[in-house]
Amino acid sequence: MTDFKKNPPRNRLVGDMPKIGIRPTIDGRLGGVRESLEAQTMAMARSVADLLTKNMRHANGLPVECVIADGTIGRVTESAACAEKFRKEGVGLTITVTPCWCYGAETMDMDPLMPKAVWGFNGTERPGAVYLAAVLAAHTQKGLPAFGIYGRDVQNAEDTSIPTDVAERLLQFARAGVAVATMRGKSYLSIGGTSMGIAGSIIDPSFFETYLGMRVENIDMVEVSRRVDEGIYDKEEFETALAWANANLRKGQDYNPPHMQHSPEKKNWAWEYSLKMTMIVRDLMVGNPRLAESGFGEEALGHNAIAAGFQGQRQWTDHYPNGDMMEGLLNTSFDWTGLRQPTIVATENDALNGVGMLFGHLLTGTAQIFSDVRTYWSPEAVKRVTGYELSDRAAGGFLHLINSGPTALDATGQQEIDGQPVIKPFWEITPAEAQRCLDVTTWHTSVVEYFRGGGWSTRFRTPGGMPVTMSRLNLVKGLGPVLQIAEGWTIELPEEVQNTLDQRTNPSWPTTWFVPNLTGQGAFTDVYNVMYNWGANHGAISFGHIGADLISLAALLRIPVFMHNVAAERIFRPSAWNAFGTTDREGADFRACTNFGPLYGKY
Repeated sequence: MTDFKKNPPRNRLVGDMPKIGIRPTIDGRLGGVRESLEAQTMAMARSVADLLTKNMRHANGLPVECVIADGTIGRVTESAACAEKFRKEGVGLTITVTPCWCYGAETMDMDPLMPKAVWGFNGTERPGAVYLAAVLAAHTQKGLPAFGIYGRDVQNAEDTSIPTDVAERLLQFARAGVAVATMRGKSYLSIGGTSMGIAGSIIDPSFFETYLGMRVENIDMVEVSRRVDEGIYDKEEFETALAWANANLRKGQDYNPPHMQHSPEKKNWAWEYSLKMTMIVRDLMVGNPRLAESGFGEEALGHNAIAAGFQGQRQWTDHYPNGDMMEGLLNTSFDWTGLRQPTIVATENDALNGVGMLFGHLLTGTAQIFSDVRTYWSPEAVKRVTGYELSDRAAGGFLHLINSGPTALDATGQQEIDGQPVIKPFWEITPAEAQRCLDVTTWHTSVVEYFRGGGWSTRFRTPGGMPVTMSRLNLVKGLGPVLQIAEGWTIELPEEVQNTLDQRTNPSWPTTWFVPNLTGQGAFTDVYNVMYNWGANHGAISFGHIGADLISLAALLRIPVFMHNVAAERIFRPSAWNAFGTTDREGADFRACTNFGPLYGKY
């Protein structure tokens, strides 16, 4: 049993965590009007800050901080003073609040790179809703899209509570805005190049720069082997990691035919090599001051990478152990160091799927699943192969999600809330839950016909009954990036049925059986059409139904969503999107994103 310690939340990357700026705007007319509104307006700002700080954390576990303007904002000079304070405080997104009329163009947030929302109080004593409409029109006219928040029910002027519908919108915007601000200035570390012709691993720096505000760092995979060969890793930590792995990672059956099985010595070499790769890729991403103590000052710096990808196949895996153990452990919420933030690493250097994993992680703080969208199993095919008749949620068939690489061990479903399987942020996971994730996972020597250099892969099945969201970012020539989203549920099958289906693919890889929610429209008429319309061979899977948050995040980045099954009432985009059509919302999204262009495209 591992004595898991809980690592305190920390920022592993250069740059402070973005704060949320609260802008209390007010009617600037002195002599009775402004004075009567000061207390109410500042109370709104404090209520919003209290809501956000109590209900949000950054993905690294640190608390989200809010910065409130020094006073109410009634004229442009006060707007400028607020902007200067926010600049010094490291604010990454803003929420403007008001219960009254204000001078729109003088009081609005004019920073073109700052995600922004406005809450106009729905009360009859003063026209907060009128200001909301006016300032949103100004934002739209100036090409500075903002999210508009307006409560359904009228409140009394003295009511300082935040209605449930308003709170939901504030949190939805804030989660998306914090994700956008967190990515800005960070790196995607491309380790290697294109893997087996997979388009997602043909890295496009322009996409990262203009849409995400990130840079792409490129290094050859030889840097990993160089660091192994020259001992550029923490030797003491490696001994700790090896002892932990030997005690906690259960080795299972070798599924290779006898004539292709590697010797025990080569398997052991691959085991140790894979652990060194795990440490080295982490160090390449976020740095390691311990390397400087050993004389490797340059290597100690890292690449300030918030996400990475490892090419692996084929040039690496034909000779060296594959990246399965490295990717699996790094993407998990715990290892020999204890419970800690997952590190986002995409297998086969599929950067577009890595971005999907990053989106999901930043919105939820949880570990992510990377999978091949491998197979649609129809009810007829399942019955023909196994004799079993599908029912309940699986009655229309399901998708087999499976990949050798970075399915986090969190996906074993051994974390629980109210007796139900979940994936938690690392700061909520108990040591016992982490241990159970290890206990139900077996590690198998990699299939040699795929990976001549060997390696170690995981085997487990995700339990049924977990709400999950699968997403995929694709690049389209002439259009740019587009996002697709499928909310749904994991399912379980009888043991003999699962074994039969697993054996037809690869029994040494982790499996998730997934059924998307069907709407009867578009790609979601049935499960087959979800698979048929999926834009690539991979999907990023996050715990929870987070499709609405992904749509808000995509709108902030100006990435249209071309396929989703999120209910209309949950969708929240900037108010400017209404000007591009209110009946065909999907088409309006494309037109708005094209019109405004990528968030960082002009800078």
